[in-house]
Amino acid sequence: MSKKLLIMAGAAALLLASAAHAQVKPPAKPDEPSGRWGEAGKKAVDIGTQPVRDVGLSKRDIPPVLVKAFDDPYSLKGLKSCQALANEVKALNVVLGPDYKVGAEYAENRAGKLAEAGGKTIINSIIPFRGLVREVTGAAPADRQMNAAVDAGLARRGFLRGVHLKQGCKTKF
Repeated sequence: MSKKLLIMAGAAALLLASAAHAQVKPPAKPDEPSGRWGEAGKKAVDIGTQPVRDVGLSKRDIPPVLVKAFDDPYSLKGLKSCQALANEVKALNVVLGPDYKVGAEYAENRAGKLAEAGGKTIINSIIPFRGLVREVTGAAPADRQMNAAVDAGLARRGFLRGVHLKQGCKTKF
């Protein structure tokens, strides 16, 4: 592929993916772009930078709170008070996103999901034998490690919320 075609494909993927997202509507944080465009922007950047991660030029660091969760997801060390439990859950929420809420509205933009799939398809077609390249460069094992840390973080958050509830805590997350 020519350099111009690669640039155009990347730009198209970013534009297509900018409207793509499915979300449970969390409250907006004052320091982050809110709504559809904030989430879509993050998704577009993630899709657009995928080839750089695939060839091992960029790596994602596992946040320390997830490393801690991976090491011992059911530890209560240093979490004696309700406030300490709530602070730990809040720290996990920052990294994992909002937790499941009963009765929360789920909205999916079908056109956005199609655009996201199209953007990913274009970006993923840039690298021939992508799966093999990801294994050789270490990108696939790094993704598996990140996924394991996220799973541990989700388990820890659920566990801590259960302990928080069992202790009769009223502090908010």
